[in-house]
Amino acid sequence: MIYHIVTESDLRAHLSGDTYTPASLKDFGFVHCALQASVVAVANDYFAGAAEPVLLLEIDPERLTSEVRYEAAAPSAEAGTSHLVDAALFPHVYGPINTQAIVRVGVLGVTPDGYHWPSAFEVWQAFLDGQSSTRPTGK
Repeated sequence: MIYHIVTESDLRAHLSGDTYTPASLKDFGFVHCALQASVVAVANDYFAGAAEPVLLLEIDPERLTSEVRYEAAAPSAEAGTSHLVDAALFPHVYGPINTQAIVRVGVLGVTPDGYHWPSAFEVWQAFLDGQSSTRPTGK
């Protein structure tokens, strides 16, 4: 599996039908993703100031209709670099993410020390239908 980190408002703003097309696709030419080992570090480097829940999309690369390439990181100058310590390559999706490839959604937990892996995941369709059992009440 590969993972994409996104705030809930950004996810919902970029969903259209059966496709999720984040702004990073236009800005960078690909959608940033991560492997499980680097998810928490990426979240801490890029989402530390998020004022809303940060979601983790679990994506099955075998179901993607867009190409996935494992490439060197493309870090932002405004972000931290801790995510570069444990990962040399990151999955980049070259095109929109078809929602059939999104298997589950989790909410990254947050403490004063930073983010941590979601305590639970829910299936994609339950998330879309608003039948979440893992949705937090706030950050």
